[in-house]
Amino acid sequence: MKIARIETLFVPPRWLFVRVEAGDGSFGWGEASLEGHAEAVAGAFEALRDRFVGADPRRIEDIWQVAYRGGFYRGGPVLMSALAGLDQALWDWKGRHYGLPAHEMLGGRVRDRVRAYAWIGGDRPDDIASAAQARREQGFTAVKMNATAEIDYLVAPKLQDVADRVAAAQQAGMDVGLDFHGRVHRAMAKQLAKVLEPMGLLFIEEPVLSENAEALLQIAQLVGTPIALGERLYSRWDFKPFLASGAVDIIQPDLSHAGGLSECRRIAAMAEAYDVAVAPHCPLGPLALAACLQLAACTPNVVLQEMSLGIHYNEGHDLFSFCADASVLTPEDGFLAIPTGPGLGVEIDEQKVREADKERHRWRNPVWRHADGSFAEW
Repeated sequence: MKIARIETLFVPPRWLFVRVEAGDGSFGWGEASLEGHAEAVAGAFEALRDRFVGADPRRIEDIWQVAYRGGFYRGGPVLMSALAGLDQALWDWKGRHYGLPAHEMLGGRVRDRVRAYAWIGGDRPDDIASAAQARREQGFTAVKMNATAEIDYLVAPKLQDVADRVAAAQQAGMDVGLDFHGRVHRAMAKQLAKVLEPMGLLFIEEPVLSENAEALLQIAQLVGTPIALGERLYSRWDFKPFLASGAVDIIQPDLSHAGGLSECRRIAAMAEAYDVAVAPHCPLGPLALAACLQLAACTPNVVLQEMSLGIHYNEGHDLFSFCADASVLTPEDGFLAIPTGPGLGVEIDEQKVREADKERHRWRNPVWRHADGSFAEW
């Protein structure tokens, strides 16, 4: 059995799907979405094709090791997102080949479902009460929202406004995770975390950027609210210092950025040794979510799963737009069931995907500026 073809397909609103096909026509799907950089990730597949067309698709770990280590330069969002998409597609292919869901090949299930949460409020959070109520009516019991819009190093922010938005969501019956999105710098992050501490948040996410590890540790020592971080970390080696420092309580690897199902399974096992929970980052498409659910199935310290149903980025197309059967990814009573189908457990409408790829999206995140004209973190 040999890999005959590795394809990348641009899928709106901002996703990059991967399709691996073997010589007998069997196939597997993965997702290498790196929001705003799909072209760069697609380019990285040129080297992967040169190395792995003709390889045995059953040898997933060997392919992973060669892809990661064999090109001398390694890591980072582009290379690891490409590897993630390939890895997911290989697990999907292998599961289809043997008639097993990926989690059965990774040790079997430790749970039947995982708690899910959805986004509210957009990039500049507003209408929180009505948005939280709408999610409640969809069956969710937990939501995540951005803490603030753009915020400078030193300002006199209306911190109470942030607390009031959290309270509005909680009054709708929701547990709330608050995403600082790395847009808050240390001085303001400390103040904001302190104000929010009495509110009983599920977590505060990226209170500062991950490159500011010392600031993150200061905030962790200042407040008792669980701290989550990890969407901009791409391997177990990236996560290693954060786990060792004790600065995080919940890690959020993205299975489409951090080396796929194989690497995120290893990252989660590392976190378990530090008594750290896992809540995979996933504001992406159906294949990324399906891979996350395969991880949740066989990983004891997964506690929450993000999903992009109705997220504000999904303009024109939503999570289920390219699914042949949306039911396997539809939340019920605030939970997502573990898919039982082979591979990643979802079926993709290939014709729709190929039609969408004809007009390739060029999604870019917004660029914000402060009142003085300087660049602001998004």
